[in-house]
Amino acid sequence: MTVDNPRFDAVFAGLTILDIAGRPVSSIPDGGGIAFVEEIRMNPAGTASGALMNAAKLGISCATSACLGRDEKGDFIENRYRAMGIDCSLLQRTGAMATSATILPIRPNGERPALHCRGASDEWWLDESEFDALCDTRFLHHGGTGFLAKMDRGQSAKLLAHAKARGLTVTLDLIGPNDETLGQLKDLMPHVDYFMPSMEEALFIAGTADPSDAAARFRDLGATACIFKWGEKGSFISTADGDWRLPAFKVNVSDTTGCGDAYCGGFIAGLSMGYDLEEACRLGTAVSGLVATGLGSDAGVVDLESTLEFIRTASILDDDNG
Repeated sequence: MTVDNPRFDAVFAGLTILDIAGRPVSSIPDGGGIAFVEEIRMNPAGTASGALMNAAKLGISCATSACLGRDEKGDFIENRYRAMGIDCSLLQRTGAMATSATILPIRPNGERPALHCRGASDEWWLDESEFDALCDTRFLHHGGTGFLAKMDRGQSAKLLAHAKARGLTVTLDLIGPNDETLGQLKDLMPHVDYFMPSMEEALFIAGTADPSDAAARFRDLGATACIFKWGEKGSFISTADGDWRLPAFKVNVSDTTGCGDAYCGGFIAGLSMGYDLEEACRLGTAVSGLVATGLGSDAGVVDLESTLEFIRTASILDDDNG
């Protein structure tokens, strides 16, 4: 069964938080001291949100399913989405918990240690009767496995199974893997077309130092393909036809927050526009690189035209990095 004339190109479901980032932060002052930074920015973020905003900037029709608190943080996120033309009809608000949020003191080299307060994303819940509304799309990106307490108890697997039965292309990303993550993935992988963790996460979960071995493990669990986001090394792609690496673009790094989420958004937008796998990965790579040049998970990306110009003119990082 496929969705005829779907309402959206892509729906991004899952972890949605508010990031408050400042840069550059070399150290935290002792006691009640003060230190000055060059920039502070507040923006929606998270494994679903970071992909969503960048896909929307590239011009595809997007909606989101997530849970926000009934607070000023949730208001900020929803207002930002509406200003970007993102459909919020599937967005949930709860009084049970505050909106999930993170404070990010960005180091001078772009690294981003995080101080995270779990919140309303743990309250996100979809009953089976709501699955069809979420699946009125061509692509479903599920982001945030591990930080979605209610949905992580088996409901996400039911959602993805429903999506596949309706003919959707399903992508999956996660966050903060631990010793329980592999068990969760065993129920999810059979319904996933593209599994898209970071390389560090993939190797940790699979218990190996070899990317091909890790990809084989996840594909054996049922994933059709794996795309491991690999920072300055670009990305590692594994399909039934073989494994290969796509290098990154050379950029001046300001903040690496949300670069992996941005890759997912660019990749999904590319597939939605009819790109083949390599072209979609290249678009994801470009979006990820542009995000690294600014502060926040949607910084640096303006629209599709300027992103394609970046691809045409940017230098590729030396393949020796791989």
